[in-house]
Amino acid sequence: MSEVDLLAGVLSKTGDVIEGVGADQLSLPTPCGDYDVEALVNHIVGWLLVFEAGAQGRSHDADAANHRCGADPAREFRAAAAGVVAGWEKHGFDRQVTVTGGEMPGETVFSMTVMEYLTHGWDLAVATGQPIPYTDQEAAETLARAEATLLPQYRGENMPFGQIVPVDAAASTVDRLVAFLGRRPVPSPTR
Repeated sequence: MSEVDLLAGVLSKTGDVIEGVGADQLSLPTPCGDYDVEALVNHIVGWLLVFEAGAQGRSHDADAANHRCGADPAREFRAAAAGVVAGWEKHGFDRQVTVTGGEMPGETVFSMTVMEYLTHGWDLAVATGQPIPYTDQEAAETLARAEATLLPQYRGENMPFGQIVPVDAAASTVDRLVAFLGRRPVPSPTR
């Protein structure tokens, strides 16, 4: 699977999960303890605008933390997702990319994007009782990127990622990924 295919697949599936959120589910808690469903959707879309600008070679001046979606968050997400994919296709990965005021290697930003959207898509699917849509291959490639890029200093209380959660050797690849990123895998509807 090419990098662009990986990202396009993860973003498409995350868009489907956003589309599947019901208006009566916005106040539900999520596995990402800082957010209820509505706040997580705003976070997901707001940060995708940051990643879209970076992929396109621009900086994003608005604060992603203050983003509030309009009436159709799935449409907003899909439009930004198309821009992210197009930016990586057009400009490639071997470059510096601006995110949140600083520059980082393109491969690092790309890995962050895939990790962010598969993990938060999982959070949202679990919170709203939707099937987890990601394939084992998408999860395996994202897990390999996470293991190569996620440094220990980003884990723990008040950090972006929790400590690694132990899982059974027979755990699915998606469960191993979310556990590596600090989530406790939960029984969820099957694909």
